Amino acid sequence: MTWLNDTRDSYDKIAASYADETRDLLDRLLHVRAGVVLFSELVHAIGGGPVADIGCGPGHTTALLRELGADAFGIDLSPAMIEIARSGHPGARFETGSMTDLQLADGSLAGVIAWWSLIHIPDEAVPGVIGQFHRVLRPGGVLAVGFHVGADRPAAPADTHYRTPSRVADWIREAGFTVEAQHLLRPDDPTPGAILFARS
Repeated sequence: MTWLNDTRDSYDKIAASYADETRDLLDRLLHVRAGVVLFSELVHAIGGGPVADIGCGPGHTTALLRELGADAFGIDLSPAMIEIARSGHPGARFETGSMTDLQLADGSLAGVIAWWSLIHIPDEAVPGVIGQFHRVLRPGGVLAVGFHVGADRPAAPADTHYRTPSRVADWIREAGFTVEAQHLLRPDDPTPGAILFARS
């Protein structure tokens, strides 16, 4: 798939600068950080278990989850991002992989978080990706998805898709999840964000 190669190559090229730019992002964007905290608490409430941060980039969200007590590990398409994540967070597990074909056993996870990573998946591939999330989650497992809200348009470093929460929620339901909560971030901004929480 050309778009997968393009996304991987784009992030490989900017991995170091991206890691620097986003290093304190969760400290600056407290509503986004609160979403990570809530996700961790929801996983803890079902007894814990392995959590995959899918599209983990340089590992900042994975690291926060581990600080919060989650058994979190990261997966990213970009080998350069994974190298930076391993260097910056040596106690955590990071591996290269694609959310289109997760090399994880069925029902092996308590939680999946896709933090502004589904934004690089074209519409026609989104149902398959969310289906992968559902496959690897155990019954009652927690899904959290963060994304850009708005009209679709291309943007650097790779094509970035802007979508409505209702559209993403429909995809999540169609994959077999129950949507439990929706948080709209910065609704007055030109490009708001949204977080959806769901259960398998």
